[in-house]
Amino acid sequence: MPQAPRQINGSSDSGSNRWRGWWATLSEAIDSRLWPVPVTAVVVAVALGIVLPRLDVIVDPGLPDAVDSVVFNGGAETARTVLSSIAGSLITATSLTFSLTVVALQLASSQASPRVLRLFARDRQVHWTLAAFLGTFAYSLTVLRSVRSEDDDIAEFVPRLSVTLGFVLTLASVIMLVFFLAHLAAQLRVETMLKEIHAETDGTIDLIDGRNARAAAYDGAIPMTPLRQTVLSASSGFITRHDHDLLVRYAAEHRIVIEELHRVGSNVVAGTPLALWWDADASDAGSDGTDRKRIDEEDVAHAVRKAYPIGYERTSAQDVDFGVQQTLDIALRALSPGVNDPTTAVHALGHLSAMTARIVTMSPLPAGLAGPDGELCVVTKSRSTKDALDASLTPIRHYGAEHPAVVKRFVQAVAELALTCTDSAARAALVAQLEALDEQIRATAADPAGNSELLTLIAEERVRLQTSPGSRG
Repeated sequence: MPQAPRQINGSSDSGSNRWRGWWATLSEAIDSRLWPVPVTAVVVAVALGIVLPRLDVIVDPGLPDAVDSVVFNGGAETARTVLSSIAGSLITATSLTFSLTVVALQLASSQASPRVLRLFARDRQVHWTLAAFLGTFAYSLTVLRSVRSEDDDIAEFVPRLSVTLGFVLTLASVIMLVFFLAHLAAQLRVETMLKEIHAETDGTIDLIDGRNARAAAYDGAIPMTPLRQTVLSASSGFITRHDHDLLVRYAAEHRIVIEELHRVGSNVVAGTPLALWWDADASDAGSDGTDRKRIDEEDVAHAVRKAYPIGYERTSAQDVDFGVQQTLDIALRALSPGVNDPTTAVHALGHLSAMTARIVTMSPLPAGLAGPDGELCVVTKSRSTKDALDASLTPIRHYGAEHPAVVKRFVQAVAELALTCTDSAARAALVAQLEALDEQIRATAADPAGNSELLTLIAEERVRLQTSPGSRG
């Protein structure tokens, strides 16, 4: 008989958790694209350009003298000139500004990492600046249609309020341009990139930590049956999220067990195994003289593929390791001979230590997820603390052993992680990192005196880790 789960998802918690995951994915999809906000601004601007001139006909004759002296007071030709100038100058400014931005981003990509470009693509100030430019351009062109000169058949019509609003929008666009350039200068700094990546990763950790804490854990022994079916991936790319709620509901309804083979962020190839599943009641089939209804393998495959959406690139929606990878990219690029900037690597290592400490101490994903009746539904793919520590520390140790400043910050990072990772397996992994660093430094003879100092620092930290109370936990 299956044991009761340690914690059963209530309908409100499960639904709230699922919507948070969907909202994170949707926000990532929208924020990482430049077009939604500008296109919306253009649509709104065109609507205003159509509606406001009609309001002008009603409101303009009754304007107070104080307001009448402030609004546009030129004739039709002057209004056309103003609106044409606004439209022409703004589309030129838009082209020039964002051409320069693309060049700046290319330079930032070569100095940091191509993966950080998505930070600029989802930058709200970039979105709103582009929206202000294009919206004002579209508004001016639309209002320009309603300006009429006097002739024998029709009277002159100048939508004074509409032209005045176009002038105000132009001034606002100029001010936004100034702030945008200042913002862009700050965003191109590597310290700002690291801060943004760190903040984004913290948000993802909060989401996944809450999801794992609310998961219904299966406390029984997880069976290993050879009678397992395979679900193959229908496309190639990166797994962008896991919908465990969907899998648990489907598995509980159809009395099957699903075993996932990949974590979020893993790269899969079309035609390779995505997950395994088996009939939870296969051993009992026919015991009461009846057979269970045959499970539709295609339906199972469809449900599994729906729970593991695959994209062409990794995202931060549910991938806690993506921020670590971006930070490592910046650090390793800084340590390359072409850049040779160990100071940036030291700063990146500080952010890496903080992110890794949160990753290894967040609520673990249960090895098995239980259904409403306590039965095993999903066997999860989790990662050990040792693997998480090695994934964060090994690359920068491998390439940073020749830089004394990086080595000192690396040893400090190990000490910081030892304060948060108190179990023996984590401390053993940290000691192994120090031992590997020791061997790397001994293999180089570039600076014997400096190496001796570093080796002493490493030995002291290793002894402290091996003799502290936590190492025996």
